Amino acid sequence: MDDQTRRELSRGHTIDITTTGRHTGKDRRIEIVFFNFGGRLYISGMPRADRKRAWLLNLETDPKLTLHLKGAHAVDLPATARIISDDEERRAVLALVARAWKRDDLDDMVRFSPLIEVTVDELAA
Repeated sequence: MDDQTRRELSRGHTIDITTTGRHTGKDRRIEIVFFNFGGRLYISGMPRADRKRAWLLNLETDPKLTLHLKGAHAVDLPATARIISDDEERRAVLALVARAWKRDDLDDMVRFSPLIEVTVDELAA
């Protein structure tokens, strides 16, 4: 991995991710924000009680995804997701997300926000 890619991953920002559709097997690409807390990459979202996000359901079926860095340093990075379901871990990570987003509804976030940790395959090797 080149130095510019490492720099891009060292701070959270808007990216795209591609997951594999759980029913269709087709690529599904969305825009989303990632965070880097202590060198670990996370993706979350706003709390929604009405339904689970399609991208999260896709990752439950197949944890492989692609991170698409955008802008001047556009690169596609194969990665693997780990869905975070443990309440204690969720609360710890989502407290950081809430702080970054200036939110004060941590309990709702812990109950209803999607949360994954992402490992870039190249860094795991």
